[in-house]
Amino acid sequence: MLDRQLSMNFSQFEGLYDMVVPKDHLLRKINDLVDFSFVYEELESKYCHTNGRHAIHPIRMFKYLLLKTIYKISDVDLVERTQVDMSFKYFLEMAPEEEVIDPSLLAYFRRKRLDDDDLMDLLIQKSVEIAIEKDVIQSKSVILDATHTRSRYNQTSPEEVLRNRSKSVRKLIYTEDEDMKHKFPGKPTEDTLDAELDYSQRLVEVIEKEPALVSLPKIKEPLNLLKETIEDDQLELRESEDPDARLGHKSADSSFFGYKTHLALSQDRIITAATVTTGEKTDGKHLQTLVGKSQEAGMEVEEIIGDAGYSEKGNIAYARENDMSLVSKLNPSVSHGYRKKEDEFEFNKDAGMYVCPAGHMAVRKARQGKKGDATNQVDSYYFDVEKCKRCPLQEGCYKPGAKTKSYSVSIKSEEHQNQLAFQNSEHFKERAKERYKIEAKNSELKHRHGYEIASSSGLRGMRIQGAMAIFTVNLKRIMKLMEE
Repeated sequence: MLDRQLSMNFSQFEGLYDMVVPKDHLLRKINDLVDFSFVYEELESKYCHTNGRHAIHPIRMFKYLLLKTIYKISDVDLVERTQVDMSFKYFLEMAPEEEVIDPSLLAYFRRKRLDDDDLMDLLIQKSVEIAIEKDVIQSKSVILDATHTRSRYNQTSPEEVLRNRSKSVRKLIYTEDEDMKHKFPGKPTEDTLDAELDYSQRLVEVIEKEPALVSLPKIKEPLNLLKETIEDDQLELRESEDPDARLGHKSADSSFFGYKTHLALSQDRIITAATVTTGEKTDGKHLQTLVGKSQEAGMEVEEIIGDAGYSEKGNIAYARENDMSLVSKLNPSVSHGYRKKEDEFEFNKDAGMYVCPAGHMAVRKARQGKKGDATNQVDSYYFDVEKCKRCPLQEGCYKPGAKTKSYSVSIKSEEHQNQLAFQNSEHFKERAKERYKIEAKNSELKHRHGYEIASSSGLRGMRIQGAMAIFTVNLKRIMKLMEE
């Protein structure tokens, strides 16, 4: 059963709150600022209103999770602190002597009650609504960027995957014929991918010379898996307890395994829209979604500020059609030319390189043609041919026997030419300086509210974590603006 209103039980000790929780305490100010009844309205359908025991009120459970995000502590530590911290009990609208919940209820609440794909949009819209009501959003500009969050589970290295699978095959064979130990090649002495690949290939060759063993189903299946693994590229050799996490690139030399949160930030440093994706997704494709969500939240948008990842042709046209100014420096490599959609590679703006459909990044690039000539300059991106030779998607992409594999792009559209002229203006250069604000916001999310590492696995868990973190930083920012 569930009561509609969250109210504090009568207590002879409630006067303690006036004594120990200052008027300017963060949690007291949040309680005064936010009407949390919207949480009940969003979650009431997930509760039974007629049968069973009285449930812990959803507003109180939501506030527990908000405390967890504000103070970056575990479920167990949160509940333990609530037992003795009067500011926590005041925020949760509990009587000073009231018992706290069991920590396991928080995990249940996240898993069962907050299973809502619209939670992030709801919390952002609510915070923007408060900001507009308090008249602290003055700008009509949004700054776009994406921040990465590493999976809580480490990516298994390709060497480990090969090693584990070859070991599995050997153990099964030993159950049938222990003498095979003397026929197998010596194990690699170097802890490198090349050494493991060489050993695994020689192991397969030895086993396939034994038809009696290969014909056994219990050996044939893992052997095929090992052979398939050998053919896979290094980037494809990935195992994790987080099935949704993906390998993304922060630069040409660094990568991460996890997720991306694409953000829109007002010039007043309030997040107006967000969407969570797997780590390999590019930033530019989410511009229109972020701007649309910002407008739905009540934000007027006349200007979009972003890095080079947002200056692709479709975004330039979108901005022009909607009378918006796009302050995004044009990268000569953002256009895919006239290729068919299925043949396009994606540009990773952090690394400054293209990534093929199989996930391989170019290893170098070269520019052809002269600047100022009648014909356009062309950037050619070159890929590792050895990977192309083993790639399962090579058909129609890599010609067998070719010594090189390149991908060339050029700027040909009128939209890009107009954008190039705009980015050379003084107005563009001045407005582009505002980008630092979203970098600072990304840092706040990560270092103050635990957004650097995912607290659970899967996109669903990442969206809940993102929703709570963004709601927290927005409330803090609104209160600071109100004080100025």
